[in-house]
Amino acid sequence: MKIGKQEHRSSSISTSNADTIVIRGKDLCGELIGHVGFTNYFWFLLTGDTPNAAQRRVLDATLVAIAEHGLVPSVQASRMTYAAAPEALQGAVAAGLLGCGSVILGAAESAGMLLSEVVTAGRESTLEAAATQAVSERRAQRKAIPGYGHPLHKGEDPRATRLFQVAAEAGLPDDHRRAAKQIEAVLPAVTGKNLVMNVSAGIPAVLLDAGFPVGALKGVPLLARTASLIANLLEEQSKPIGFVLSHAAAKAIDYDGPVPPGFVRGDT
Repeated sequence: MKIGKQEHRSSSISTSNADTIVIRGKDLCGELIGHVGFTNYFWFLLTGDTPNAAQRRVLDATLVAIAEHGLVPSVQASRMTYAAAPEALQGAVAAGLLGCGSVILGAAESAGMLLSEVVTAGRESTLEAAATQAVSERRAQRKAIPGYGHPLHKGEDPRATRLFQVAAEAGLPDDHRRAAKQIEAVLPAVTGKNLVMNVSAGIPAVLLDAGFPVGALKGVPLLARTASLIANLLEEQSKPIGFVLSHAAAKAIDYDGPVPPGFVRGDT
């Protein structure tokens, strides 16, 4: 059964024969393995182009910035899954990645779309007017402003601050960084809240300024967090806390449903 149009019947990423594996036109063994770092290779896989020094530095910085942030939901899900199924490392990694969405880790994509919208509209009016309109529209629709506000980092998210510094040091244009700051500036007047930019806005701001494809933005935190999940799962092998996390959840949550007559809750 065909679902949708079947117009595209080719791929430009990879092919091979008995002797050679070709990636984006290059010989994997002769030109890539041992010659390029993984950050360069990731950019090359996405675009077919080799990143320049500034692009490589910024992509590197974003991957480092978002890889690890403590026992966040993705890490907890991964470690508890591994505790229950230690034979399936890949399943535990997948469990962590499946929890990366619009609230945690996945906001870089939606924040990037917001920044692109503001930059484009700002060329027709002013950046302030474009930011005010974009925020006001989302506020009217009762939508969150992606990439702003953080439960821990109230004054500033130091990761976003540092990413902006790295982008400036690399000499990148600043269209999307200026848009990100302008959105932060108009938020109090539009929403009544001082919401600081978090790393999920910082990442797309610097990547888009570097020419990174907007359609792959969500992949950056996913790739970075995969490294962190593997580190947590290695630690889970020698310092298991998966069942500790599970037990803590059971202790923290009260049951408020009906019970049979005479039922007394036991210790969990």
